[in-house]
Amino acid sequence: MTEEHPASPFTALRRRIYVVDDHALVREGLASLIDQQPDLCVCAEASDAGHAYDGIVATTPDAVIVDLSLKGDSGLDLIKRLQSLAGPPPVLVLSMHDEAIYAERALRAGALGYVMKRETSGRVIDALRRILAGQVYVSAPIAAQAAERFLRTRTASPSSPIDSLTDREIEIFRLIGQGLENRRIAEDLHLSLKTVQTHCAHIKEKLGYENATVLMSEAVRWVERQA
Repeated sequence: MTEEHPASPFTALRRRIYVVDDHALVREGLASLIDQQPDLCVCAEASDAGHAYDGIVATTPDAVIVDLSLKGDSGLDLIKRLQSLAGPPPVLVLSMHDEAIYAERALRAGALGYVMKRETSGRVIDALRRILAGQVYVSAPIAAQAAERFLRTRTASPSSPIDSLTDREIEIFRLIGQGLENRRIAEDLHLSLKTVQTHCAHIKEKLGYENATVLMSEAVRWVERQA
């Protein structure tokens, strides 16, 4: 559910930030960090995409910080849904997932920035102020990667087999790599078991895996490399 933060006499002078993360300690840490800034404050927070969307509509924050891994709909789903609003707030993704894999997907979904959770608190605040100014924020390596991709002649095939997966497929691939069975994945993502099985079949076809055993072992290896 959405938890609104009490307003202070100085709130009107600050840009209001909405925090979405499924870990209470992370939300508390971000709130403490942001509320220490003279120009920023946290107006509300939520642990899942559904309550976050409703809360963002109700509180109209100046910006949103969102993690990609949420129960139910993913952070990418929330970002895409926010783009349907008349004036969608700028979104900064703060995630543990490798930016080399997810940053471009997040930007395509509508986010303005991507920061990994291992970065310093100063980097998070810098990124937040940048997106509030309407600027895109990614790390230098990702910016260089994007520039190289733009300048390089595009070929018909993606640069990496993983790039061929849709956002939903890569989410399922990640959950398989974390050891979840198809039925549990279906429950967590609010999908039917048949839909998850269909996505798995597409993943195997795109990545050239012979069977479900190969899919699971390769997914586990991929997740371990992201850690």
